[in-house]
Amino acid sequence: MQRRDMLHLRRGGTSVVIDLATPLPTILWWGEDLGEVADGELRDLATASIPQRASGGLDDPAPLTLLPQHADGWFGSPGLRGHRTGGLGFSPALRTTHVEAVRDADTGADRTNGPATSIIAQAADPSAALGAEFRLAIGAGGVVTSTIALTNTGDDEYTLDALAVTLPVPPSAREILDTTGRHLHERSPQRHAFTIGTHERSSHKGRPGADATLLLVAGEPGFGFERGIAHALHVGWSGNHVIRAEKRVTGETLLMGGELLGSGEIVLAPGESYTTPTVYGTWGDGLNALSARLHEHVRARPTHPSRPRPVTLNTWEAVYFDQNFAGLAELAEVAAGVGAERFVLDDGWFRGRRDDTTSLGDWYVDETVWPEGLRPLADHVRSLGLEFGLWFEPEMVSLDSDLAREHPDWMLAVAGRTPLPGRQQYVLDVANPAVSAYLLERIDALVAELGIAYIKWDHNRDVVDGASSMTGRAGVHEATVALYALFDELRRRHPGLEIESCASGGARVDLGILEHTDRVWTSDCIDPIERLDIQRYTGLLLPPELMGEHVSGPTSHSTGRTLGLDLRAAGAIFGHFGVEWDVREASPEERAHLGDWISAHKRWRDRLHTARTVHVDVTDPAIDLRGAITHDGSWGLFALTQVTTGIAHPPGRFVLAGLDPARLYTVRVPAPLPRVLGPGQSPLPWAQDGVTLSGRALMSVGLQRPILFPQHSILIELTTD
Repeated sequence: MQRRDMLHLRRGGTSVVIDLATPLPTILWWGEDLGEVADGELRDLATASIPQRASGGLDDPAPLTLLPQHADGWFGSPGLRGHRTGGLGFSPALRTTHVEAVRDADTGADRTNGPATSIIAQAADPSAALGAEFRLAIGAGGVVTSTIALTNTGDDEYTLDALAVTLPVPPSAREILDTTGRHLHERSPQRHAFTIGTHERSSHKGRPGADATLLLVAGEPGFGFERGIAHALHVGWSGNHVIRAEKRVTGETLLMGGELLGSGEIVLAPGESYTTPTVYGTWGDGLNALSARLHEHVRARPTHPSRPRPVTLNTWEAVYFDQNFAGLAELAEVAAGVGAERFVLDDGWFRGRRDDTTSLGDWYVDETVWPEGLRPLADHVRSLGLEFGLWFEPEMVSLDSDLAREHPDWMLAVAGRTPLPGRQQYVLDVANPAVSAYLLERIDALVAELGIAYIKWDHNRDVVDGASSMTGRAGVHEATVALYALFDELRRRHPGLEIESCASGGARVDLGILEHTDRVWTSDCIDPIERLDIQRYTGLLLPPELMGEHVSGPTSHSTGRTLGLDLRAAGAIFGHFGVEWDVREASPEERAHLGDWISAHKRWRDRLHTARTVHVDVTDPAIDLRGAITHDGSWGLFALTQVTTGIAHPPGRFVLAGLDPARLYTVRVPAPLPRVLGPGQSPLPWAQDGVTLSGRALMSVGLQRPILFPQHSILIELTTD
């Protein structure tokens, strides 16, 4: 049986082979670049993929198309669910009507003869009065991006219940990795066998949530950071979402994701369309490679921050609500003295806000605390050479606030009842034009008046009863779209304004929010031991320059651990470096040492924030080893952390990863870290004097591990100069 109508998309080491002869386009392969493949071989590949009719099955087995449909015999999770009045139109049978392959000029390929990098496919079901447009592209790094737009072509309303993007994964994917967590402990990894059935992770919280998995990964059993083929999916959306891994008894294995719609949330009027969030697919031989594709893709965005990430001091754990000009001016002076470049005033500056029980929504400077306003502090901060930033939580309101008293109807709430409180606060309906206009006016005025360069934009609770203040219907979708528009308008009015996505730490981390913001606050927990996993698994999705990583005070406010400055600073060195510590209380020696760390970060950050992130699959669970390698392989920095007491004493060797095997590297322990940290340890020769070894030797033979106290780190710098 001969097959025709095949497409082969290629870019960034990724191939996607698409069969167009099925009812809707079907992906036959997504993964390693297959190279140049002749048309005849592509057709034979399609023929080789046709399943046999099986006993007890349908005469024509269902293909796993871009939109699996029950009408085609697909008995797994459908890609589309919806209906018309009376339950009609519940089982559409969309069919391809037109396909366009696009050759992307950005790849340098000839737009006529080069490989196609994307596809736009149109489909329709006249009986169901629905049309669809599928867009699938291979972007920078070989990351697959995909959306589906559904249009109501009928004369009556169509209620959309679900629309999700589907990508197949190879049958070798027999293990699943995702993350869970909570406030102060986000991104905790969990693994289990990928067996027949569905593994679903979803958020009904109005935001992704602290327990959200940023990536759902399916791979070969035992896949790690360094090796093992794995594929992953991410939903770029900041509201409710769903992501699932599914294996069918008929052999298909897939990942699927999209927005999680509330009942009746999307009702399409005649001619109206709905488009899914962008879904991102990545793959690699090991999680390092899988993640590197995403990092390259994210860094290629036109909106990606282009200037060095300013070293930030945030005031929250330094002063909490105890705000006054003299104390904060002194804090800014000490911050400038140790090398900070940005000073961010956190919660507590607006009317009536003396604790976290009142005043959210009243975005006016509190005259009782700041009788001359915030302008003197902002000017003083800038006189020290620092940028001035300010904390807001615009989507929230306190019942004890002027705003709630004047506009109780502005909340996301089911009519007739007040939603359950969370952190003693409630959620505004940003999709209400009056709400967004008020927020825009207040924030715009303050940014202009104070010369604010940076907003820490918080969102400290999950959404309950998220009903539109205008229609009473489920309103999270419209609120999320309106939030994006509010970000965009602020940035349009104030070019260069940077915004951080903070949501009680890392509860709103996704590529949707990062199309409109400049970094995320990774977690409210700054304990560097807790941060090892938090930053490792957030970093699967995000490059380090988008992750706020701060040096805490000596005793962690969230865990009670007392930890040394070297560990606290080493835990932040790779990311968007900052300080969350009342450095006024630091000794002169501590200030000087913190200044050394900040100087080292500034010396390295241009390379750290363009480098490949590397996690080493260590054999001893007592240690953590991670690093960054420049893309040309000429420089690297690793952090070796002794997390707990180990069994081996003295320990054996450790190896590095991600290096150029043919290069010679000079390996040193750089300042500002001391070279000897362990109890009763004699100097370790390579750490004391440096050695020169090939990348191959460092990745196979390795280095003698230093004896370290538990909860201590050592940095290792590799140079080729």
